[in-house]
Amino acid sequence: MRINTLKEKIARKQPVYGLFVSIPHPVIIEMIGHAEYDFVIIDLEHAATSMESVEDLVRAAELVGLTPLVRISKVERAEILKVLDCGAQGIVIPHVEQLEQVEEAVRHAYYHPVGMRSLNSGRPGVFGKYPLTGYIEEANQQVMVVPMIESVEGVRQSAQILSHPQVSFVLEGAADLSQSLGVPWQTEHPDVRRVLDELHATAQQCEVPYATVTRGVEDMSLWAERGVHIYVLGDDRNTAFRAYAQKRTDYRNAGGQI
Repeated sequence: MRINTLKEKIARKQPVYGLFVSIPHPVIIEMIGHAEYDFVIIDLEHAATSMESVEDLVRAAELVGLTPLVRISKVERAEILKVLDCGAQGIVIPHVEQLEQVEEAVRHAYYHPVGMRSLNSGRPGVFGKYPLTGYIEEANQQVMVVPMIESVEGVRQSAQILSHPQVSFVLEGAADLSQSLGVPWQTEHPDVRRVLDELHATAQQCEVPYATVTRGVEDMSLWAERGVHIYVLGDDRNTAFRAYAQKRTDYRNAGGQI
C-alpha cells in the first residue's frame, strides 16, 4: 500500500496545499501534481463524478505523488467502501454536526479492530499479491477521516466531534457556515470569522490539526500566524476560470482595449 505522505507531512507540521477537484479528468490531477501541490480532494458532493472516474483520478494522483482524498456525498457504507477500494487515502465528510457521523464513517473506513470495513483484495491491497493481514494493519495506519464543519450546529458540537481519535484533521466550511448564520457567501462577515475562530480554538484544545479553505494570500498569512499549516486553495474550476479571465484581461489591457 502507498504511504500517505500527507499524513506524514501534517504530523511534522509541514505546510501542505490542496485543491478540491470537480473536473473528473485525470489530466487535471496531473497538472495539479506537477504544480507541486500535496493533496487533492476529489469531490462527490458538488460534482457529477462517477465512481469509475474516481478510480482514474486516484491513479493519476498516484502517478504525480499527490495524496488523494475524496469528499463523499454522505456517510454511507457503500460509498465509503467504494472510494477507499478505488485507492483513495482518506475521506472528507461534509456537513458534520454530530459525533455519530464520524463514528459511522470510521466504522466503514477502518478494518478491525478500529472499524468493520468490508474485506477486499482490490487495488489498495495490490489484488492480493501480498498477505492481506499485513495490508489490513497498514491500511488502518494510512487512511484519513476528515470531518468538514460548516454550520453553527457543527461548531456547537465540535468538541465532541473532534474528540474522536481517528479524526485526522478538521476542515472548515465557511461558505455554508455563512448561510447558517444568515449571511450567505459573506465569508468575511464578522459573525463568520467569530465562529471560525471558535472552531479553531476547539481544534487546538482537542489537539486536532485545523485546515482552512483560504480566500487569498492575506487570509492564509493570518491563519499561518496562528499555527495553521493545512491549506485548501479553492477548487480546480474557479482556479482555472480566474487564470483564464486574468490572462485575457492582461492581454486586452496590453492592447489598449477596454
